[in-house]
Amino acid sequence: MKANINGLNINYIDEGTGTLMVLLHGWGSNIELFSGLVNFTKQKYHVVAMDMPGFGKSDEPKEPMNVDDYVNFVLDFVRQLYPDEKEIIFLGHSMGGRIIIKLTSGIHDGRIKAGFRVPKVILTDAAGVPPVRTAAQSKRTKRYKFYKNLITKTGISKAFPGALDALQKKFGSADYAAASPVMRASLVKVVNEDLTPYMPSVTMPALLIWGDQDTATPLSDGQKMEELMPEAGLAVINGAGHYSFLDNVYLYNKILGSFLGISI
Repeated sequence: MKANINGLNINYIDEGTGTLMVLLHGWGSNIELFSGLVNFTKQKYHVVAMDMPGFGKSDEPKEPMNVDDYVNFVLDFVRQLYPDEKEIIFLGHSMGGRIIIKLTSGIHDGRIKAGFRVPKVILTDAAGVPPVRTAAQSKRTKRYKFYKNLITKTGISKAFPGALDALQKKFGSADYAAASPVMRASLVKVVNEDLTPYMPSVTMPALLIWGDQDTATPLSDGQKMEELMPEAGLAVINGAGHYSFLDNVYLYNKILGSFLGISI
């Protein structure tokens, strides 16, 4: 399905009946990876998942987006397509978790006039805790800053416009290298925000599901979220990585179903 949200064509799935449940995917992902989750949860819920701006079959944003921009996009999406919903459950993977943390904390402290309540949330291998940099990573960052400073101050970047872009690709992550300029700027804005100050305001029941082999958002991130969120509980799937909902579908659905009242 397609909808125009704030001038962007957005691809989304809408299936099932019941309480509205919105699924938010991670960086570099899309709603196709949620097909199994949609089929499972639509047994009891009205399930909606959208390709967020810049991902899947949705348009890229015209300007770089930060976490607040993605929160506002989700709110605008819901308000436009589901204005009468009074209760919404959110499930987010990776970056989708970032969005949920900031969205729900904003509803709690009154910054966001949502028009609906969030009875519970599910965060799967979610992002939001700043990574602890290794010595090698710190060294690499210093090298990048040195070369960037050299290129910009000596005028090389003006003489060779592609030099800075090539440097950023060389020192950036795979996600960064694969992204367009506007999405690279968005990635920097998103990953550099520490969301731990918002976590104590996520006061509704929160199910945290983590793969113990996750290297993108390690298990320690989930443990930190459980510590900071008053009503959070952490379930660990041994042997699963960053995509725990794909790595062990049966166990993931068993855990999720217990929280949502869905039989498996």
